Amino acid sequence: MTEQTKNTKIPAPLYAAAGAGDLAYQELRKLPTVVGELSGKALAGGFELREKAVAFSRTAGSKADGTATLLRDRATATATQLRAADLEALREQALRTTTTLAQTAVVKAAELYTALVAHGERVVGSGVIEAAEVVNADIEATEPDGVDAGEPAKAVAATPAQQAAKAPGAKTAPATKAAKTARAKKATPAAE
Repeated sequence: MTEQTKNTKIPAPLYAAAGAGDLAYQELRKLPTVVGELSGKALAGGFELREKAVAFSRTAGSKADGTATLLRDRATATATQLRAADLEALREQALRTTTTLAQTAVVKAAELYTALVAHGERVVGSGVIEAAEVVNADIEATEPDGVDAGEPAKAVAATPAQQAAKAPGAKTAPATKAAKTARAKKATPAAE
């Protein structure tokens, strides 16, 4: 019972979840500091933004006319280019680009998952081993001197029938149904 089994493996998704949870916890611990910094910047930046908004509204009207004519010219040029372009070649290029992006996303997701699993193993693994060592130390400290750690411990408390049999001059009562079933069941040794 004091033997630590090291061959039990927690599934990787649980490690990934533990790793993600630990990273989220670390980021949440930083949140009060970030909120304090941002609130200070927001107060200081509010006055500057008001001044910039007034200056921008003055110049926006004059720039809007020039920008509108420039955009009209670009739109007509782009429409002419699209009419002349080979649509089949554009479809093939879009398909290649999409496939490449999808493959890249899969690779990055696998790398992220592996990193989360590794982080989760560090988070969970260290806690499990430390807890097991504490439990094993407690078990060894509380074991009676005469009991071997490899053998299952015998029951310390006597059953009511045994207590009645030990009492001098006591009559033995007929066994109840619960006592009969308790005697019928044999104690199984702990699984190792």
